[in-house]
Amino acid sequence: MSLLSIENLGLSIHQFDILHDVSITVAPGEIVAITGESGSGKSMTALATMQLLPKGARTKGRILLGDREITALSEPELCKMRGNDMGMVFQEPMTALNPVQTIGRQVAETIRIHDPAMPRAEAAERAAETLARVGLPQERFPLSRFPHELSGGQRQRVVIAMAIALRPRLLIADEPTTALDVTTQAQILDLLKRLAKEDQMGLLMITHDLAVVADMADRIVVMRHGEIVEQGETKALLLGMQHPYTKMLFEASGHQVALPAAPPPAPLMEVKNITRDYRLPRTKLLGAPGHFRAVDDVSFTIQRGERLGLVGESGCGKSTLTRALLGLEQVQSGTITLDGVPVFTGNKPNLAVRRKMQVVFQDPFGSFNPRHRVDRLITEPFHLLPDPPSGAERQKAIDNSLTAVGLRPQDATKYIHEFSGGQRQRIAIARALIIRPELILFDEAVSALDVSVRAQILDLLAELCGAYDLTYLFISHDLSVVRTVTDRVLVMQAGKIVEQGETEKIFTNPQHGYTQTLIAAAPVLPDLGAIA
Repeated sequence: MSLLSIENLGLSIHQFDILHDVSITVAPGEIVAITGESGSGKSMTALATMQLLPKGARTKGRILLGDREITALSEPELCKMRGNDMGMVFQEPMTALNPVQTIGRQVAETIRIHDPAMPRAEAAERAAETLARVGLPQERFPLSRFPHELSGGQRQRVVIAMAIALRPRLLIADEPTTALDVTTQAQILDLLKRLAKEDQMGLLMITHDLAVVADMADRIVVMRHGEIVEQGETKALLLGMQHPYTKMLFEASGHQVALPAAPPPAPLMEVKNITRDYRLPRTKLLGAPGHFRAVDDVSFTIQRGERLGLVGESGCGKSTLTRALLGLEQVQSGTITLDGVPVFTGNKPNLAVRRKMQVVFQDPFGSFNPRHRVDRLITEPFHLLPDPPSGAERQKAIDNSLTAVGLRPQDATKYIHEFSGGQRQRIAIARALIIRPELILFDEAVSALDVSVRAQILDLLAELCGAYDLTYLFISHDLSVVRTVTDRVLVMQAGKIVEQGETEKIFTNPQHGYTQTLIAAAPVLPDLGAIA
């Protein structure tokens, strides 16, 4: 008998049809993955199962949890089921947690809501047991910790603890690893897999990346435009993909680009023995403040025309190093020069050097002012120029930048909300290109994109390298992306560069134990020939 049975589910919100005839089953202890691009209906299927739908939503068809028809239940009855019989893990743990409550109190609250008569001490004890189950033992992670005192992976473990505190029969995980490093992602996936097996709990996993679930899911459901285009047992589906969309997703997940050959070595940016410390609060009233070393004696050179990668887990110092390279943070020791000129002059950033650098951020929508049109947004770097172009010359620069990234000159009059995620990232790249910088820093520039959109952006980078001789530093936790768009890679751990070299050599024969751990943890698509 199925634990969850979704039968011919249709969903509309006001006059818009969202889901069409969706049918999915999940058995006890089974892991079913729903995959597809943004807008395919994955999350709405999950929200319909939990009955957490927006106003104006109407459903047809049936959703059965065991023998209970979920869509026929009242809100008080649903509240009793949520947490008790079905739990949900959301994508962003920091928004799912209360920042002013301790982790112990939040997990205990989940328990006491369904059993108000339980003493607080007993609820706290059960919360500690649950947190220990998800890898947060009390001796290392006291119940008194707040969410901001934990890493991203640890926060996600707290969210999972809240979802499984009452041993629900069904757990829904909506993109639970998208923003995590490869090692943390591997740990969270292993944790979810173990919990499903130990508790015989059905797991409905939602993701846009086939490589993430190919190794852990028992069955895969592929959705597009609110419909299921293909589903089946994981091995059978991967070996016998029928629908063109499934084949496209598989190919895009392992997409490789062909970078043009780099020019002969000529130093552009030189980083020599830089160190960056942060002051820590005093632990005693009259004690000396401590210091945390975020960047520790780092040295490397970026050659002109080179594509350099920087990888490492969250907290390794990548972001601090990036801010230092851009002249946004001053280092305590060492030097950073671009074309032989220091990024900092005295205690102030050198604006003449900053004009030669641009950055493309992870979230394109968050890096733009939504009240301005595209032509205003992409010309923001002009304020760095002593004599910015105007009139016809300005319009020509706008047209050329938009055309270079695969958009139309007419798009200059639109607002940023009128574009898809991939188009917004193209606009971000156009903004970086418009003043022809000598160095571009890509900070997790494709980590939030669907696999097919990511493939398009990577192809665009390869084209721009050929057209503009781009020099860039590509910062990412996605090793498969770094492998295909860089010539050389730096591996960073605890503020130090522990290994560096040609990208392919590092990936095929890593020497440092940390590099080996990162590469081993990265999700990869299975070799179809090997599993046949």
